[in-house]
Amino acid sequence: MSGIGGEVRLGSMLFTLVEPHVGHEVAYNRWYERDHFYAGCMVGPWLFAGRRFVATRPLKALRFGTDADRFGGVARGSYVAVYWILDGRHDDHVEWALRQVHWLHDHGRMFAERDHVHTLMYRHAFTAAAADDDAVPAELALDHPFGGMTATLVRPAAGVTAETLGAYVQQTFQPELELGFTPVPLLPDAPVTQQGQDGLEDCLLNLSFTTESPDTWWAEQRVAADRLVADGVGEMLWTAPFIPTVPGTDTYTDQLW
Repeated sequence: MSGIGGEVRLGSMLFTLVEPHVGHEVAYNRWYERDHFYAGCMVGPWLFAGRRFVATRPLKALRFGTDADRFGGVARGSYVAVYWILDGRHDDHVEWALRQVHWLHDHGRMFAERDHVHTLMYRHAFTAAAADDDAVPAELALDHPFGGMTATLVRPAAGVTAETLGAYVQQTFQPELELGFTPVPLLPDAPVTQQGQDGLEDCLLNLSFTTESPDTWWAEQRVAADRLVADGVGEMLWTAPFIPTVPGTDTYTDQLW
């Protein structure tokens, strides 16, 4: 897994999919982007990039998969934040993050009116991208102005490794940039309550970044799901499209449901 400059390499990520309670959309959005995005993550050591995405009602309606309700219902999860952690520094960052989130709880800096739908750490397993000099490096994916991101939980078929899946994705679908990640079990003292964690150890979470919003090419995603099964590579359990939030604004807070 090569990086952009030899030393800066994506090693792992935090993926946190959250549902604000109805009536608290604006307050949640402002708390997260103006406080928690930084105080809970970006100021921490070894975390070098982060970005927030949102699923509006029409985007949620596009979600599908053989286990689409895994996280408590196919429509749950309006906001997702994704963060990159430097290769080789995962444990160092997590040690800080656990202390920090407990400190934020103790000092009244959290937001009660929201539910964690799927919050978990993942390790980078593969990068599938256009084979040319203009391809966006994985390390810059959260800084590049992509028009959308699709998150897909994949269960590989028996004998299919993460590396095999990555090579298959690159050769078969030729994505702009798709990154595969393997799950890290939730720590016992993590202050998160959520469902859908069972059976994740054999899965990968793939993030596909695209210039256009995912809804413009979603028919291709359904074709890809059928192709995975037909080729004996695996199955899409859950796939969900997102678009970037607009920092400093309340854009999309009135379009979640």
